[in-house]
Amino acid sequence: MEQVLLKMARQLRAFDEASLMALWDKYAEAVGRFEPSHRWEESVLVLAMIQGMRFKNQLFNHHWAEGRQPGHPAAPEAAADATTQATPEPAALQPETQPAQTTPRRGKVLAFRPKDTGES
Repeated sequence: MEQVLLKMARQLRAFDEASLMALWDKYAEAVGRFEPSHRWEESVLVLAMIQGMRFKNQLFNHHWAEGRQPGHPAAPEAAADATTQATPEPAALQPETQPAQTTPRRGKVLAFRPKDTGES
């Protein structure tokens, strides 16, 4: 089962977010009209996958931007000093190397809304 889910994740990752978000309204509307059917269940799963892709991209961008801040261990000047890796990974994929903080960090709330494409 895990291999099937990973295959689905790889396939979903291959799609661009804009194409998926173009379908968001259609599936959000279908999910909003509950009916006890396989079609409704599939619509829920499609919407969840679209939202999952959006969440993944927002989370990736958040970590990428955080890693680009000066003084952060994954910032470009710190990465230039790291000569042990033959092919450095993007900052968002590197493990955290900061020591534990004494005060808890507040989480960032991520909005799950379709992008405004400008189409009416």
